[in-house]
Amino acid sequence: MYTTAEEAVKSIKSGHKVYVHSVACAPQQLINAMTARGHELKGVNVYHLHTEGPAPYAEPEYKDSFHVRAAFIGANVRKAIKEGRGSYIPVFLSEVPLLFRTNKINLDVALISVSPPDKHGYCSLGPSVDATLAALESAEIVIAQVNKHVPRTHGDGMIHVSQINHMIQHDEPLPEVSAGEIDDISMQIGEHIAGIIEDGATLQMGIGAIPNAVLSKLGNHKDLGIHTEMFSDGLIPLVESGVITGKYKKSHPGKVVSSFVMGSKKIYDFIDDNPNVVLLDCQYVNATNVIRKNLKVTAINSAIEIDITGQVCADSIGDFMYSGVGGQMDFIRGASLSEGGKPIIAIPSQTRRGESRIVNHLKPGAGVVTTRSHIHYVVTEYGVVNLWGKSLKERAKRLISIAHPNHRERLAKEAYDHLGVNIPV
Repeated sequence: MYTTAEEAVKSIKSGHKVYVHSVACAPQQLINAMTARGHELKGVNVYHLHTEGPAPYAEPEYKDSFHVRAAFIGANVRKAIKEGRGSYIPVFLSEVPLLFRTNKINLDVALISVSPPDKHGYCSLGPSVDATLAALESAEIVIAQVNKHVPRTHGDGMIHVSQINHMIQHDEPLPEVSAGEIDDISMQIGEHIAGIIEDGATLQMGIGAIPNAVLSKLGNHKDLGIHTEMFSDGLIPLVESGVITGKYKKSHPGKVVSSFVMGSKKIYDFIDDNPNVVLLDCQYVNATNVIRKNLKVTAINSAIEIDITGQVCADSIGDFMYSGVGGQMDFIRGASLSEGGKPIIAIPSQTRRGESRIVNHLKPGAGVVTTRSHIHYVVTEYGVVNLWGKSLKERAKRLISIAHPNHRERLAKEAYDHLGVNIPV
């Protein structure tokens, strides 16, 4: 049943389309073996979402062998995409599986990580089901790295060994990702957001200082639920303390629902054989008609910058592609359609270099991920504003009121020149 990584990747041919398992499950032994064949391969397209760990196939020496095609850009391939050794595919996370299932992208090979098979022959995709389930179901050849460190998770991620063409055994700890320290600004933003989260709400959040700050402020809330594309360590205390119960969820009541998990070993241990956590296909998790079934969906998303009319850029810094569309629009729209829902964009008012994140015009080349017609709540350390149903002039006034004081006078002047609105500051 088992073979070596070197033998397994011989199935990869020049011109093939190869999918790499997402986030913490990128199978490094298989990736290294594939890359080692770079001298004999040409024009292999490597598809993936965000992946943790090295991506050696994206290095300059392999520019003729491999071309990265990322539906979400991580730090390990950002330079390659900027320098032309890769391409960015802008697509909603909910629709990535459709690219494979409708053969818009005909995958030849899927490289995946799985837990060891149980006595019935079933392995788990562990913390990353996301679009990987669709990829392995669509690919002609599935190559699996069996890794004892991959947790067995409940949900859609159980696959039988009969679905795998080649298996290798290689144990390696999953990459651990720290959310970082919660600074004062993130804590202030967290307090503002926690103040508008209602008891019984269903939450969507990501990883980072702001989501963790929000979670740290929810200790006195009751009966919160989770339906999110991903979660991390900050969730654990709220589950253990009984704040998160999922009691009022309409979809999967009582369950923590996600598509992938990223964080420390503690979160991987938490989801291991935990029937309270279900990891499901992102085509389902991120579908607006599924999200909206839950009451008071509160979706907390970040951005790079937002203009004074409410246009949100979240995937690029000007024309430099930085991350991706991801699930932001899926959940912004799903939350807005939920009864009592609150779609939220949360950003510090300034960059680390002191530039305002609230701007009169987005940077040249910047993409709009969330449109001005979809935007509702915006939160900075200076407060919360709701733009839904407001005119462009009203939006400008509200957004400037939560901009950093160092920039308000200039923004007000630009708003007058642009929109003809007088904003006292």
